[in-house]
Parts: sequence; structure tokens; C-alpha cells
Amino acid sequence: MAVGALKPRWGQPLTGIISFCFFFVMAMITWFIFSDPRGPIGWFPYPFVMYLAMMILVGLWQHMFLGDWPFQSIGQPLRGVIMTIANLVIVWFVIDVLFYRVLGTGFNFLSYYGLEAANAAGKLPKVAAAGASGKLAQIAVVCFVLIGFYSYPVFTIFFGKWPHMPSDLKQPAKGLAEIGWASMITLFCYAVLIAPFFGVVFPGAVLNPSWWTEIAGTSHVHWVFGWWEWAIVILFMTPNVWRMKPWSAITLPQPWKGLVSTAISFIAAYAIALLCRELIPLWVPADTLHHLEAAKGASEVQRFFWIHSAEIAGFTLIPFLIWHHYFDDMAPGSNVDSWGGFFFRTIGVFLFAAILYWIFYYGNFGHWGLGNHHMTELAERFSHGESLIWNFWWIIPLLWNEWFFHKWPFYVHEH
Repeated sequence: MAVGALKPRWGQPLTGIISFCFFFVMAMITWFIFSDPRGPIGWFPYPFVMYLAMMILVGLWQHMFLGDWPFQSIGQPLRGVIMTIANLVIVWFVIDVLFYRVLGTGFNFLSYYGLEAANAAGKLPKVAAAGASGKLAQIAVVCFVLIGFYSYPVFTIFFGKWPHMPSDLKQPAKGLAEIGWASMITLFCYAVLIAPFFGVVFPGAVLNPSWWTEIAGTSHVHWVFGWWEWAIVILFMTPNVWRMKPWSAITLPQPWKGLVSTAISFIAAYAIALLCRELIPLWVPADTLHHLEAAKGASEVQRFFWIHSAEIAGFTLIPFLIWHHYFDDMAPGSNVDSWGGFFFRTIGVFLFAAILYWIFYYGNFGHWGLGNHHMTELAERFSHGESLIWNFWWIIPLLWNEWFFHKWPFYVHEH
């Protein structure tokens, strides 16, 4: 009998509820093991955040570009197990070899070992040495992944895999060609938006300092985080709960459709980030801003506004991903692709994001649930919460189950 489309094993909404609970428990257990300061390893926030970020990016390469090659013919759950192991091996190779030992040979801020050696020899500026030199390399890798979260999948989502499709390329040539093209764009964006920050950390004539200081009010790379994270959210909500709306209304051929869609997403992302900056003081305690300004000046307050805008964006990840992948974009009415469904899910995502935000900061889940000891006082929670780390970690079990295990065992094939 032919194998058909996937369907929820227990119907809806029960399948979505069971999967949500499973992924939450899985995220909590693995968080305690690897990241929670009270756990056995305690990698909070670094290098934990670097590894989890690279795991998602490599997983995207494996599934979205390479189409699970060369394991696509293996049955589940063995395929998912093998792809997870392969992911961990590739992540180690990309970080420890490609970044630290290859790219880091030319750009020392990408080399953990190079920065540690320079620090031991007393060759680093005080601003860099005081911040733990090796951590700066880990930050540099995380920044590459931040750029890559948009610049890699955008060619699948907005450009319809242009310029590689349509073509007669087979895997792995097709996937490697797409990875190579997207990597060139990623490195270009990285050079413009990330490298100048390290010109501030390592002052000198070689690296230019942040060119965005005047427009952002801070030289920190968190200005990029503040609006780029919203661009990522817009990009991924497009094929998920938005079901390609409103971009499906653009009838231009590629690459023009992709270019217009990308431009609109960046404009919208920056506008939302600016709105967040205006609204944040409405609920964040004034003491939080006073403490930041007293510690490092007015620019530190501006830095906080930008990174907290990114953290607000991060709270939409769990709602829109679980809604799409495990609640099947449920909405009132029989047509999930209707504009009514579009607005229902959009409003719902932001409502659930607000609830999760309240639980994390005002309910202090970041402290009692995740072990972040910086969050005991309300005024300290917002500037030290590191909520993006948790939100990205929570979605890894979900994405792995979707990408590597193809929703096994929560979904079954129709016959």
C-alpha cells in the first residue's frame, strides 16, 4: 500500500498538546544537564549558546539544503539518530576546525586558541583581555550564526532556491551549491555588520570601528541583533503560520520577488525593533535603566534596548513553530490558508509570546526554572535574563524531530 502524507497520530489538538509537553520536558532535561549552573556541566551562557546556535545552522544545511542526504533512504527513527550524531560531529568540525583553526588564522577574533595565546602573552587590549579572550571568539561565531539564520534560509523561502533551481543538479551537488552561494552572502553581511564591532574591541587601524554608532546610540553589535532577529522571525513565520502570506501576492519572477520580499522584511524588522525600543520603558522597571546608565553610561541603555528587542522577538519562536509543525496551523473555519486564519494565528503568536515573556521575567522562570542567578532582583532580570538562549534551546528538540525524525512518533503516514 502506498505511503501518503503525514497525519497527527492522535488527532488535533491532542497531538499538538502531547508534542508540546514532550519538547518542553526534553528541553528542560537537556538544559539542566548542559547549561543550568546547578547542573553537572553548567555551560551558561558560553560555550553553550555557541554550540546550540551552530547546531541549528548545521541542521538547516543538512535538511533544507541537502535534503537529508546521504541518509534520506534510512527508515525512522534510525535516520533521525544518525543525522543527530552527524550534526554534532559537523558542529564540532565547523567550530573547532573551520572557525578556530582555519578562518581564525586570518581573523584572530575568530580563533579561541589564538586569542587565548595572545592574552597570555599580554598582546590584547585591556578591553578585550578583561572580557575573557576566548569568549570573544565564541561571540564571533555566534554572530556568524545570527547572520546565517537569515542569509541561508532566505534563498529557500523568499527566492524559491534561485539561482540553483530549477536545474538538473542532484544531491549533494545541489545542496553544496546552495550552501556555497549562501555562504558568500553570509560572509559579505558578516563583514559589514559584525566585523566592525571587533574594531571597537580591538582598536587599531586594521578593523574599522562600528559605523552604526551615531544611528544606534551604541557601538555594540547588539544593534544588529535588535533588528536582525526580527527579520529572522518574519522570514520563518512566512512558511510557517503565515503559509507564505502576504508574499504570495508578489507575482514578480525570481530573483525580483526574492529581492522585494527581502527588502520589505528588513524594513518591517527595523520598524518593529524601533517600536520595541519605544515600548520597552513602559514595563521594564526604571531602576533597570538607571543601573545600566550608572554602570556604563547612556550608550549602555541604548545597547540594552536593542538586545531586548531581539529577546522579545525570540519569544515568538516557540508559539509559531509548535503551532505550525504540531498543531497544523489550526484556525477557526475549514480553510487554514484564508486571511482569517492568517490574522488569527498572527494575533495568537504574539499573545502567546507575551505570556511566555511574562512567565520568564515577571514569573522569574529564568531564575527558578533555568538557574540564572542574575535574575533574583526584578531590576536585574531584564538586562541579565539571556532569554534568547532558552528560546533557541527549546526549539532544538522540536526542529530535530521535524527535520531529522520527520515528526516520528507524533505523526504517521496515511495509507
